[in-house]
Amino acid sequence: MTTKFSPSRRAVLAATAAAVPLVSLPLLKQARADGLEGIELQHYQPVFFNAAQWLFILAACDRLIPAEGRGPGALETNVPVFIDQQLHAGLGSDIYQQGPHQTDAPATLGFQIPYAPQDVYRIGIELTQQISQQQHGKRFEQLEAKDKDALLTSLQKNGADFAALGEKAMKPSQFFGQLLGDTKNGYLADPMYGGNKDMKAWVAIGFPGARAAYTEWVDQHNVKYPLGPVSLSGKRA
Repeated sequence: MTTKFSPSRRAVLAATAAAVPLVSLPLLKQARADGLEGIELQHYQPVFFNAAQWLFILAACDRLIPAEGRGPGALETNVPVFIDQQLHAGLGSDIYQQGPHQTDAPATLGFQIPYAPQDVYRIGIELTQQISQQQHGKRFEQLEAKDKDALLTSLQKNGADFAALGEKAMKPSQFFGQLLGDTKNGYLADPMYGGNKDMKAWVAIGFPGARAAYTEWVDQHNVKYPLGPVSLSGKRA
């Protein structure tokens, strides 16, 4: 006698859940950030950063890609939204974090700190604010532009001293590198991830975005591409 197999709803759900890790991490992050393309920065409520940390991120991103440059600034393009969303979605969850960590290793050996990106931001912001208070008697976001730039430069060049504040595992340059890299990514990523609002950065650099085909342009040389960028959601700039 043949027994008919009828999987239970629980078994089907379990099998579906087991398949989830096969989906690429960027797609998962995109799904969580969906609907952010049209949001205005001043109306956005951060989901990872607290209110004080958010003020720092706004101020730091504004100095890393300032609005007075040749293209749109980080705040015009919602870069802080991108960073907040990526951290909330588990940015760096695939980083190997088991020891040993050789904190004095050369940069060519890669990631050498026992912190996930979320911890890098929490610790880095707190220590940078302490240094700002020590040097200027003000929080970072309250400083003049030149003083913000000087403090960010000291992080980049390890002129700031995290070790003196009790942080032995992470160098200032590692925090700065994480912040700068994520700022660049948010500036140039597809808008569905929260940054590059209205594809302003793509327009500034002449990047066509996610157009499906360019066959009509293959044989055209020394001709400026006349069409604006298209996002993955199909929106056009």
